[in-house]
Amino acid sequence: MKVAIVLGATGLIGRKLVDRLAKEDSVVKIVAVTRRTVEYASPKVINEVINFENIEEYGHIFKGDVLFSCLGTTVKQAGTVQKQRKVDLEYQYTAAKISSENNVAHYILVSSYAANEKSKSPYLKMKGELEQKVLRLNFKQITILQPSLLKGERESFRLGETLSNWFLPIVCKLSFLKKYRPISGDEVAKKMVSVSLSAIKENKVYRLDEVFCSKED
Repeated sequence: MKVAIVLGATGLIGRKLVDRLAKEDSVVKIVAVTRRTVEYASPKVINEVINFENIEEYGHIFKGDVLFSCLGTTVKQAGTVQKQRKVDLEYQYTAAKISSENNVAHYILVSSYAANEKSKSPYLKMKGELEQKVLRLNFKQITILQPSLLKGERESFRLGETLSNWFLPIVCKLSFLKKYRPISGDEVAKKMVSVSLSAIKENKVYRLDEVFCSKED
């Protein structure tokens, strides 16, 4: 029986992830870590509202079997690249570090395809830096998902992603581009749950279309 912690529980992936975890009989408790109060239908879900600026003060809530980390923002929402780094890198790494110190066994991170700590893209650079930092933590198992463009309804409208969600599926009908096809937040959540419940215990990175659940999942 598992206790799951979800960081980024109100996002595109996080909302679907909490819903899917609540339906799993083997998951007895879901700790949804958020900035603001959120009501959930399932009695399994415990909403923990924290101040991310002082995340170290909430170490007691990062206790369980698996930490799902799908927190994220955009430069537009954050205001600056540095503020985006706080959310996408610093907050997530601090939560991971606390969880590893609390002996959480499995860490599952939603990153991005082409994440690279040496990238010239600020976004891909921070994603790559986070991957490298968490890989040095003392988790028994680490899973990293690097999906292509995410599609689905968001709380805030993102014009670039909306246009890409319309255009990419057409382009990706070409066989050699198919692995780059967009993926929904629910499909990423499905893979995260599948990996967390799998009997296979090894570090693994799922890239692009590998994030889609196979028939065996």
